[in-house]
Amino acid sequence: MSETAVKAPGVPDAGRWKALVFIALAQLMVVLDSTIVNIALPSAQQDLGISDGNRQWVVTAYALAFGGLLLFGGRIADLWGRKRAFVVGLAGFALASALGGAATNEAMMFGARALQGAFGAMLAPAALSLLAVTFTDAKERAKAFGIYGAIAGGGAAVGLILGGFLTEYLDWRWTFFVNIPFAVVAAAGAWFVIREPEGGRNRSALDVPGVFLSTLGLVALVYGFTRAESEGWSESVTVGMFVASAVLLIAFVLVESRVKAPLLPLRVVTDRNRGGVYLSLGLAIIAMFGLFLFLTYYLQVVKGYSPVKTGFAFLPMVAGMITGSTQIGTRLLTRVPPRLLMGPGFLVAAVGMLLLTQLEIDTSYAGVLLPGMVLLGLGMGTAFMPAMSMATQGVRPQDAGVASAMVNTSQQVGGAIGTALLNTIAASATASYITDHIGGANSRTQQQLVQIQGQVQGYTSAIWFAVGILVAASAIALTLINVGRPGGPAASGSGEGAEDELPIPVVAH
Repeated sequence: MSETAVKAPGVPDAGRWKALVFIALAQLMVVLDSTIVNIALPSAQQDLGISDGNRQWVVTAYALAFGGLLLFGGRIADLWGRKRAFVVGLAGFALASALGGAATNEAMMFGARALQGAFGAMLAPAALSLLAVTFTDAKERAKAFGIYGAIAGGGAAVGLILGGFLTEYLDWRWTFFVNIPFAVVAAAGAWFVIREPEGGRNRSALDVPGVFLSTLGLVALVYGFTRAESEGWSESVTVGMFVASAVLLIAFVLVESRVKAPLLPLRVVTDRNRGGVYLSLGLAIIAMFGLFLFLTYYLQVVKGYSPVKTGFAFLPMVAGMITGSTQIGTRLLTRVPPRLLMGPGFLVAAVGMLLLTQLEIDTSYAGVLLPGMVLLGLGMGTAFMPAMSMATQGVRPQDAGVASAMVNTSQQVGGAIGTALLNTIAASATASYITDHIGGANSRTQQQLVQIQGQVQGYTSAIWFAVGILVAASAIALTLINVGRPGGPAASGSGEGAEDELPIPVVAH
């Protein structure tokens, strides 16, 4: 690496705020991609002749590669250096996006999506760990992670708007091609602006058994939940995937506890504060992903909104997330302990979700949806910001990549669980409602009304579960996370192995 690519440890990088722009741009691209392709899927399916049975692989191929390779991607960032992994991840993501946009058949599309996931698994942890090692002052770190948290939370909704515009007014292929300018600008900016601290790499030999077991275990877990959504929880392959995942991940933990240079040092996850962050964040994502799915269907199928109008309907949630993350979270993180932001934040989000359990066919957007989404956004933004910051708090610089990868892993697994679990609950409630009420429908119009009412009943039943999940996330954050405010007195019981960690100076234990 060139001399200009590194900086002395402990000395703030003069170009750190410029670096944040390019890191945030890359993160926005990855988050946008998670929803922008969903909007384009019906058009792509028709053009490429993808069958209904195979169309799920446009989403699943990405999810499996991304979720399965995240820990490996985080370790590569620690081994190569975050800047190099970041730039390579961007270049690969751009190439994969170009292949997806130029796809002429389903095999080419599935391959492109898997490649996007693989390079995204390198890019995402590299971006978060770059923030961790670049911003070391507590107040500056709060601002940087506030911006990052807002993008991580709100980018998916922005993807709905952009995806709707591109699909409706240009062509579905542009939902892939749009990633290329994002990636080129972010990579060029990162190459010339980002400077990593010296001595932050982990040059230990790669833990090949750990890579093998974690990748297969996470792929089996994500695929199990994906298959449960479409085939059912008791289907033999679904059950087999869950059993295989449990065996592989238990074996992974045993291997990591014994090898000299583990892929995921167990001290990263056994610290009670980081463990609390990963667990509560994963639960919150379960609730949030399910809600995005139901609200999208509700607005388009029940209310008859266009894709573009649906995207704009989500803007208040995005505004709430940005406000919660950059104004509330950033301003208070240096004044109060993180648990007093995360716990109440998840509870505020739960109140917003509670409003959305009141959905009916003729529900007013301004009366119910708008306040519900604003509260949800404010709460999630306030909670996400300290969660993103704490995920790499106190880790050795050499472990920053895998600690960051664990954040993305909890989000990815949470998203897979949320989509499958809440969709199953909604489908069951819908079927039960239709069975109970269809007998009283004497005309075709009445039967259609019962079916639509059944769909709404399914959405609200699942949202009730999401409320409970957010309350559980709040309880975990308040119970497990006990670190004090930045610069404040140390909290006891910070976790096993905490004493031998060399902290990135962010929050005093």
